[in-house]
Amino acid sequence: MQAALAELPLTEPANEPALTPDAEELALALRRWLAWDGAAEVGIDDFVCDGPGVEAVAALCAGVILAEGDEQRVATLFAAGADCVFLGEAALQDSTAVERLVAAHGAQRIGIYAPLARQTVSWSFETVSNADFKTVTPSHCEPAWEVLRADGSGTGTLAPWWLKAMRELGASRFLVRVDIRDDTDLNLCAGLVEDLGDALWIGPLQDPAPRLAEWVDYGQCRQLALGAAAYAHCNALLDGQPESA
Repeated sequence: MQAALAELPLTEPANEPALTPDAEELALALRRWLAWDGAAEVGIDDFVCDGPGVEAVAALCAGVILAEGDEQRVATLFAAGADCVFLGEAALQDSTAVERLVAAHGAQRIGIYAPLARQTVSWSFETVSNADFKTVTPSHCEPAWEVLRADGSGTGTLAPWWLKAMRELGASRFLVRVDIRDDTDLNLCAGLVEDLGDALWIGPLQDPAPRLAEWVDYGQCRQLALGAAAYAHCNALLDGQPESA
């Protein structure tokens, strides 16, 4: 299973949930992302993952998530009427693809899809500088999120740096999926929101019951992209009741 696209089985969507008064006061925007199965009903505000036959709904949604796929696939999706395509591994493997696609289709139609995770810390012995002493040093000193490949493996690429670089190359929208587990993740989230502002949509990667109230209050999230199950229970999650989902 590809970690970048992990989600519960897709069902027909329920009516769009009415936002709680607190969510309205925060001007919080919510959208669904869907793993296209060829049968689901798609709305104009949905993000849809690429899959066989997705061309049929490319013009009906807010954007197509291309976790894997090349520039030719992007052209096919635009020809099918997609408003925006969010590039995943195509941008990771060749950043110049972003420049070419922006030049060909316009910045507003090119986004970046980035599954993220906390970067793993490794330790090593350092004995060169002083033979009388051995020191243990970490691979990096500060907590960080790294960009993941579509199969869920780490790249070692720091997320804030890479996303800023993609914006400088012309990408105008960013869809990030990451599991926020603790205060450190909340701080990293707040930093990413500050960096990207209204260009950022963010949602959980695998967590079926994210603590969205904390995402909003402490992570400063204002635009959430949720899988079908979390979207259906968004009010409970925003009220800090993950067990209700």
